[in-house]
Formats: sequence, structure tokens, C-alpha cells
Amino acid sequence: MSQPFKEAVGFCKTIMRNGYDAYVVNVRLQALTLDESGNEKELDICTEAGLDELQKYFPNIEESADKGTLGVLSEGGVKYYFYAADVDDASYTDEAVSTMTPRLLKRLEQRGDIPLSAVCPFIPKAKDMYADFADFSEGQIRFKGVPDQALKKDYSLAYRALRFAANFDKEIEANSWVAIVRNCRRVLDYVPMADFLDEWRKVEAECMHRFFELLFDSMLLHGLIPEIAALSRVKQIRNPEEEAEETVLQHTFDVMKAYPEELPYDWFGTVACLFHDIGKLYTAEFYEDRWNFLQHHRVGAKVTRKILKRLRFEEEDIDLICDLVKNHMRPHFMLTDKGIRRLRSLDEYPRVMEMVKADIKARDGSWREFNHNLKMAERADIPEDEIEPLLDGNQIMVLTDLKPGPVIGKIRDELLKAQIADDVNGLEQAEAFVKEYKIKNGL
Repeated sequence: MSQPFKEAVGFCKTIMRNGYDAYVVNVRLQALTLDESGNEKELDICTEAGLDELQKYFPNIEESADKGTLGVLSEGGVKYYFYAADVDDASYTDEAVSTMTPRLLKRLEQRGDIPLSAVCPFIPKAKDMYADFADFSEGQIRFKGVPDQALKKDYSLAYRALRFAANFDKEIEANSWVAIVRNCRRVLDYVPMADFLDEWRKVEAECMHRFFELLFDSMLLHGLIPEIAALSRVKQIRNPEEEAEETVLQHTFDVMKAYPEELPYDWFGTVACLFHDIGKLYTAEFYEDRWNFLQHHRVGAKVTRKILKRLRFEEEDIDLICDLVKNHMRPHFMLTDKGIRRLRSLDEYPRVMEMVKADIKARDGSWREFNHNLKMAERADIPEDEIEPLLDGNQIMVLTDLKPGPVIGKIRDELLKAQIADDVNGLEQAEAFVKEYKIKNGL
């Protein structure tokens, strides 16, 4: 700490020992506004003591003609400006701690750290989306000047900072981050939903998981989509083989991260991954020593529709996302020929399959059902009336010595499934399958 700053701290201590609050205004910012020689020639101090009281401790202090400035004290070639502190119990919260003074605003304007519009009511000109941010070459996302002052000018900058951090894979500077967290309530209150959606739509699909992680950490997600934020309190088994637990929210972020690996530009598919397990919040039941989420996909589709309407999504986009949420569980089971044909008939079949792949990757789960359905899907290209079992009913009765009845039809259906799954190829394998099936089932 330089000598002028030490002197300023000493002045504050003198005032405080006499029962009045005092502090050096925004030390970090004042350190950035040195004169050309790199030395402090002017420093700002805030105190609740009046000028008459200050003159008792500092006889050399002079009254200032500037509005809001109590007095000016010149010591050792440095001018110390004393400003009145806020003492009203009902005053605006931000005024309780002075972080900006007219002198500092002028110095920042001269340095180019803030535009003239920060101190003027309005200057009509095109808005540069990067104008309020420091150069990204610093390696982090940082608001220019005082972060709280930058946000006060435009609270939508909070969403933009999160978008930049996600898209450019950069950290948010510490003071800028805490300003976003500190002002999250005002961001939610003052920024229109349309502005949030505008920033969200500019987030790349492969970066969306990071964007929503930042929304959650900054507490903004709790106000925007509280249903998603609440998933951080719902747990599930990550992998049945490991019996390890995870939150549904963390699983959601993992799925959002994995999905764009195959479809890197699919923004709507990634949004569907955000909502794919939201139904678990409403269907969660704990019994038999584990959590169960029956029909969460159908419930989730209904909840998603309500949320997207609240967020002002377009109707056609809502239909697309809700269909993906509703159908994302289908390929998690071994489908029959009929089941796979119904799945293949969906317009969004490729997206549904990618959602399942992302789900399996996120959990490090089993690929058995998925691979089975892929084989079944290959057979689904064959017209249904062209698929016939290798053995008809009469041949099955001869091989098994069984009489006509429903059991013959059952064996025939199982043989057809085995053929579709490529477990049976050729007449000899078909005959062996039928004989083995009879023995296994005690027919």
C-alpha cells in the first residue's frame, strides 16, 4: 500500500476513534486511476462526520464548492476529498456503501473505461455488445469499471457475461462474478424475459451445459426456471452396477454436455436434454430402498410445455421439445419389431436416439438395450408383410410333437424375434431354436 493510501487509512481511523464511520472509497478502483506519473494525487474518503466535526480533527481541511463534497484536505502534495456517507435507514441499499464519486467517474471517462453514456442521460447510438466488457485477451470475462455500476446501467449484462463465459470457455472475473450474484434479484426483476431468451439463443449447443451451470451457481436459474433448479435436491442412482448416487440436475448437465458430441448444432435437441428429466421432480417416490420415477417422461412433457409457454417460446418449438421429452424413454427398453417400427415412424427419431446415447454416456450405463434396438431398426426397413419366420406352424408341430394351439403361435413369434435380432440365421439354427425353446419352457 502506497503512502497516500496509508495516510487516508490513518484519517479514517482518526474519525472512527471519535465515533463516526469512515472509509476509503473503492480502494481497488482508485488504484487503477493513478495520474500519469503512477502516483496518487487525489484520493476519496467517505464519512458520516460533518464538515464542522472534521475541522476539529483536521484544521487544514477546506470547504468544497462541489455538490456532495464535504471538504478537501491537502497533505504532502495529495488532495483528499471527503464525501458524505449515507445515514438514512430507509435509503437505497447500494447507497450504504459508496463505490463511486464524481471525481472517479471523470477519471474513468478520461481513461476510456466507461463510455460517456454512464454519466449522461442518453446518447443515441448503436449498442456494441462488447462495450461494457474488458478485452477478452485478459483471459477472463470482466465488466469495465466498477461491476455493480456496469450492471446498474444494464442488468441484462449479467446474462451476456454468462453467455460469453460459456461460449468462449473463460472464467468470470471475481468481482464481476460477485456483482452478478449480488444483483441476481434485480436482474430477474428488471430484465425482460425476451432479453434472456435472446442471450440464451446465442449460446452454442455444445456450451449450453456450462451456461446453465453458471445460471444455477449465480442463483439466476432459481428465478428463471425454479423447476430445473429444484432438481439439485432430487437424487437418483447413477449406475445400478455402482450404486452411486447423483443429483438429477448434475445428470441433466452431463446429458446436455454429451448430446452435442454427435449433433453439435442441434440447439433444440440440447434444450430437450435440459428438460428430459424434469418430470422426476413430480414423480419421485422412495420405496424398496430406492427412488422411483414412474412415467416421468410423460409428466415431464406436460411440465415442459407449461414452462416453455411461460418463457415465451414459439408454439412449434414447444411442440418439438415436448415430443422429444415424451419419447426419450422408448429406446431404453428392448423393443419388439412392432415397437421399433413405431419408434422409427417418429419425425424426430434420430434426435430421440441421440438423447438416449447421451443419457447412457452420462451414466456410464449399459448399451445392451440400445444395441438391441439398433439391430431391430435395421430390420425395420424391411416391409412388415415380407418378414416371415423360417418355420411355419406345421413344421414347428412336427419338430416339437406338440398339438395345434396358442403355444405354436407363441413359438413362432419368438422365432421371428430371434431372426430379427440376428440370433437365428438359416433353417438349421431355426430348428435348433424351436427344440431348445420347448425344453427351456417345459412344453
